[in-house]
Amino acid sequence: MTDIRFEDVRFRRDGRDVLSIPSLHIKADRVTAILGPNGAGKTTLLRLIAALDRPHNGRVLVGGDIADTARRSVSLAFQKEVFLRRSLLENLMLGLTIRGADRGEARDRAMAALRLLDIDALAEKRVDQISGGEGRRASLARALCLHAPVLLLDEPMAGLDGSTYARLLDELPGLVGHSGATAVVVTHNPEEAFRLCDDIVILVNGRVRAAGAKREVATNPQFRDVAEILGYTVVNVSGRLVAIPDGALTLAAGPTELAATVDTVLDVAHEWHVIASIGPTRVHIRVPRSEAPPQSGAGIHLSARVKYEVS
Repeated sequence: MTDIRFEDVRFRRDGRDVLSIPSLHIKADRVTAILGPNGAGKTTLLRLIAALDRPHNGRVLVGGDIADTARRSVSLAFQKEVFLRRSLLENLMLGLTIRGADRGEARDRAMAALRLLDIDALAEKRVDQISGGEGRRASLARALCLHAPVLLLDEPMAGLDGSTYARLLDELPGLVGHSGATAVVVTHNPEEAFRLCDDIVILVNGRVRAAGAKREVATNPQFRDVAEILGYTVVNVSGRLVAIPDGALTLAAGPTELAATVDTVLDVAHEWHVIASIGPTRVHIRVPRSEAPPQSGAGIHLSARVKYEVS
């Protein structure tokens, strides 16, 4: 049971605050997504947990211990794969032998992780001869084979092509769950966060804007920036700001009617995508192929099946 706590943490770089977190609790044995735009401080948060950086103020606790003394409790899969110019198997074994495993145990654990990620056939291949998707799996396998109580994943889906991305997105929750670790996943993609995590932390400019179970955060975004990071469209309805989840807008009349103007209609084979403007805000509406789409320039009325008021 290894939880993570930030207490009065402040981290500065080049004279500015990169992170300022008075309090944050990442719960044990759960998967927490750190979600936010580029430059929000997401990777720095991981580096503080892994004790690769140290806070200028406050402390980061991993399982009750200062992060510096809990290094062996943490494994980290970097956004950019970092491997030595050796075979894939040797790269995985190296991390295990450094942590005290003998070569026989290291080989067994490394091969088990490669099999789990379905890349055991590449074990003897040099790492500079594998594909980007294989490299992402290899990086995850290296982190998993350490059996660390805390697993940190920095943008684990970044740079993958369509089919590899879809497959790993399906498989990753099971792989992380199989590890039994407290997992922290950095992403800027809300769909990934919802698919992979139990809890969500929203970071903006180095500060926590929302944190909690994913359903609680998703159904109570409170603030415009949080809603937009979650992928919601924010529009003004009778003087109130309303956040609408992706896919919740329809052409059918409903309890919330919004006047919009059609900008363009895209034929995406299986349905129509209507791109329209509500004042200065551009929105997307999916229309079944069986229905006739509106014409460009037409005024239309929209309804929102789901909406949240924000400030």
